[in-house]
Amino acid sequence: MIKTSPHPSYKNIDLKNKVVLLRVDLNSPISEGKVELSKRILEHIKTIKTLKQKKAKLVVLAHQGRKGGEDFTNLKEHADLISKHTSIKYIPDIIGKIAKEAIIKLKPGQAILLENLRFFDEEKKPPKDIKQNRIVMSLAPLADIYVNDAFSNCHRAHTSMAEFPKVLPSYAGPLLNKELTALSKFDKIEHPAVFIFGGAKPEEPMNLIASRNDVDHTLCCGLFGQNCLTSQGFDFGAQSEYLKNRGLTPNKKLRQMIKKHNMKTPVDFAVKNNNKRLELKLNQFPSTYEIFDIGQETIENYVKIIKNAKTIFLKGTPGSFEDKNFQKGTLSILNAIAASKAYSFVGGGHTSDAILKFKIKGFSHICLSGGAMLNYLSKKKLPGLEALKNAPKVNKLKK
Repeated sequence: MIKTSPHPSYKNIDLKNKVVLLRVDLNSPISEGKVELSKRILEHIKTIKTLKQKKAKLVVLAHQGRKGGEDFTNLKEHADLISKHTSIKYIPDIIGKIAKEAIIKLKPGQAILLENLRFFDEEKKPPKDIKQNRIVMSLAPLADIYVNDAFSNCHRAHTSMAEFPKVLPSYAGPLLNKELTALSKFDKIEHPAVFIFGGAKPEEPMNLIASRNDVDHTLCCGLFGQNCLTSQGFDFGAQSEYLKNRGLTPNKKLRQMIKKHNMKTPVDFAVKNNNKRLELKLNQFPSTYEIFDIGQETIENYVKIIKNAKTIFLKGTPGSFEDKNFQKGTLSILNAIAASKAYSFVGGGHTSDAILKFKIKGFSHICLSGGAMLNYLSKKKLPGLEALKNAPKVNKLKK
């Protein structure tokens, strides 16, 4: 049985007057230059409220995007969105005088959100010697407790995930434990079991597919489904070039897995023709049009399988649901899962954003993680969870 808590919960700890470093995942889509109120932000607001009610002096740590990416920005808008539900002050600093003074001045029940952690290289690439890590050495001496509530980032050995627990008493947050409890359902699943993979990172679903022999149907869609077809020698034309530019080149291992695990791939697609939806069968490719969704026949094939399932797992969306002309695949698959009587577990930040956008209800669990979820189900060790297990009981750097 999977342990639902890798480390004691903070629930049994008196947090009054304690400085708590809370790691959350506020990473959200940015549309037309504005940060969207994502499912992740809404869920973490609950944790922030709870810790404030316990009269903790709350220091929230988070990130947004990757350096060089279009969504790489500061966290001011995130703080504004949170403040609409519970008061939190944005601090445009992480390790400097402004941040330290803000922490020292905190009163019980107050919260601050420090700047995007990824502004510092030490976040993604922690120095081997923790004493050389400016983030840890600046913040940990001012804190009493570290709480990890960012399961979606636990597969990364970043400073805020794996280094603070080396020097601070550390605990699992409520959202993290909620995710682990839901994942424990996959220790022993009911059949037929249907796993559905979209998204654009083939290595993640490949690792999960290879690690399990209890899945009855594996349905492929999104860029992953397209990569499955190109790995079998299929030529989309313009879309094949697009996949290549995204690093999704034909994969020999993936081709072998498709046959071994009887993975099902799309039989038609929706392309963009003069900003309108045009559906093409496989025999109508190569094409000069790029793909944005699965087609009607594929939708019907997949929905039929979903209706008979007892366990359903979905990671990633079938298409570009942000465009109203290409929402059909995502809406149809999500609605079929929600209407099913099966235990349904859907995951990935992109997927949860689609569910929030379309206001679909009826899922057994909506996981806010992508990579961490897949790695966990593949029985890989997650650095963030391993760090919690080995955390000290006292602050080793407290001044």
